[in-house]
Amino acid sequence: MLKKEARKFYREKRDALTDAERIKLNDLLLIQFQSADLPLLHQVLSYNPIEENKEPDTHLFTGYLKFIFPELQLLYPRSDFIKHEMKAISVNEETAYEKTEYNIYEPEDGLVIPADEIDMVIVPLLAFDRNGYRVGYGKGFYDKFLSGCRADCVKAGFSYFEPVDLLEDYNEFDLPLSLCITPLNTYVF
Repeated sequence: MLKKEARKFYREKRDALTDAERIKLNDLLLIQFQSADLPLLHQVLSYNPIEENKEPDTHLFTGYLKFIFPELQLLYPRSDFIKHEMKAISVNEETAYEKTEYNIYEPEDGLVIPADEIDMVIVPLLAFDRNGYRVGYGKGFYDKFLSGCRADCVKAGFSYFEPVDLLEDYNEFDLPLSLCITPLNTYVF
C-alpha cells in the first residue's frame, strides 16, 4: 500500500469511529501499553491529540508513564512551520498552551530539551506496517526530529488499527518505530 492511500483510508476509518468506540479502543490501548517492556524513562516527548483527527488519547499513556516513573519529565513539541522543524519543550502543570492554525495545542514557552536527551518519543500516526514504518500527516516533522535522537530512544506509536503488510514507498528519511501498540497487540521492531 502506498502512504498516500494508507493516509486517506485510515483517516476515513478513524473518522467513522464513534466516541464510545474510541473510548473503548483507548482503554484497550492502555491495557496493551501496560504490558510493554519499557526501559527506565526520564524524559518522554508526547503530543496533545487533535480531537478533530480522532487521535488516540495520549494523556492516558503519559499518565501511566508518570505513575510508573514518578520523576518522569514530560515534553511536548513546538513546531516551526516555516523551517519545518520542531523542538521538545519541558512542560508541567502550569504550562500554558496555545492552539496553532493546525488545531495543535503546543506549549507557549519552556525549556528546550535536545533530541539526544530524550528516552521515548510518542509519535503520531495514521497507519503503520509490519516493518515499523508509519504514515503520519505528511509534513515530515517527526522523521526530521527523530533523526537527532539516540539510537536507543524508544519510538512508540499507538494505532486503533492493525498494521498493513507493507508501506511500499517509504524513503531513506523515514525512521521505523521501536514499538507500536494496537488494541489487540504490541508490535516490537
